[in-house]
Amino acid sequence: MTPSEVPKFVVPGEYIGAAEEFVPGPGTYEHGGRIFSSLVGIPTIDPSDRTVRVAGTNSVPTLSEGDVVYARVDELKSAMAICTILSTTESRRGFPGEPEGTVHISKVKDGYTESLTTELAVGDILVAKVLQAHPSIKLTTAPSTLGVISARCQVCHGLMVIGDKGLNCPRCGNREQRKLAQGPRPSVLPS
Repeated sequence: MTPSEVPKFVVPGEYIGAAEEFVPGPGTYEHGGRIFSSLVGIPTIDPSDRTVRVAGTNSVPTLSEGDVVYARVDELKSAMAICTILSTTESRRGFPGEPEGTVHISKVKDGYTESLTTELAVGDILVAKVLQAHPSIKLTTAPSTLGVISARCQVCHGLMVIGDKGLNCPRCGNREQRKLAQGPRPSVLPS
């Protein structure tokens, strides 16, 4: 089998080639002298050592320092907000186990923040940057492009409209302030 004869896309258990022709690499396994895919993905052959690999297209998302994520504020403490990480802004694919991250009061915005309750509220959807991914997830919303992108009214729980001077509730007329993300907002928000 030549590299051009290798399937363009494979699923787990799909035959890729003979073990006498190729060496099984990452994303593959050998059984009975035949090499099969262990992932959904795209197989490639390294011509220098005849290793066949499958690059997964449906891998479990991971979180790294510097990633920009969507998060939901679940709890406010005096010095930090506890958030559920929903997805990265790149993949929009959720994480297994709903990982939690924290935004320290000093990382909410540039400058001094007297109280978290003036910047964030439970239920807000944020765009945040990962400062630390391990052992605990630490987030920031300090840059102007990061912050709240969706909020509910603290009075009637209606969806707030983001305006030039803060948040306005079309249902009850309440006005609120948050640390809002500047710039374009996604048309479909994570849940």
